[in-house]
Amino acid sequence: MHTIKLPNLLTLLRIVLIPVFILVYYLPYAWSPWAASAIFGFAAITDWFDGYLARKLDQASPFGAFLDPVADKLMVAAALVVLVEVFASPLVTIPAIVIIGREIVISALREWMAELGERASVAVSSIGKIKTTLQMTSILILIAVPLYSTLSWVGIAALYGAAVLTLWSMVLYLRAAWPHLSDDI
Repeated sequence: MHTIKLPNLLTLLRIVLIPVFILVYYLPYAWSPWAASAIFGFAAITDWFDGYLARKLDQASPFGAFLDPVADKLMVAAALVVLVEVFASPLVTIPAIVIIGREIVISALREWMAELGERASVAVSSIGKIKTTLQMTSILILIAVPLYSTLSWVGIAALYGAAVLTLWSMVLYLRAAWPHLSDDI
């Protein structure tokens, strides 16, 4: 019998927290957005910790390598869908579509490059880490604060910053993969 490694447990916890986050957000209480934001923040922190612990405890695994990015994308997509519904405005919908669309494109690209044995050429970059930080910060703010409050504009600006970095990193990934993509044009 195998025991679940702590980093993988944190990744699974992040997935379990997605419906909890959504449920808490829609509770009819004034504190619900703040609690949902705290849940999202906790889940985001587990994203950093699972990678750190996997390296520190030498517990990296194929299961974790597969599940970690899936958990991240599910968590961010769920939060962005909630924000699109709550704001009901192109102001939030446009960067959300850019971010979610990029994740789909890059996931497909990484899978395809892995089949070619070239996955390392589309590895996570430092731009991706900055993008993720901006993205998580913007979601935390936008979930917690009232619509179109002063602080929500900071969250919207951060969301646009994340969308710009999302596009930039996608261009870099596509450029790295272009020699393989352009073979059949």
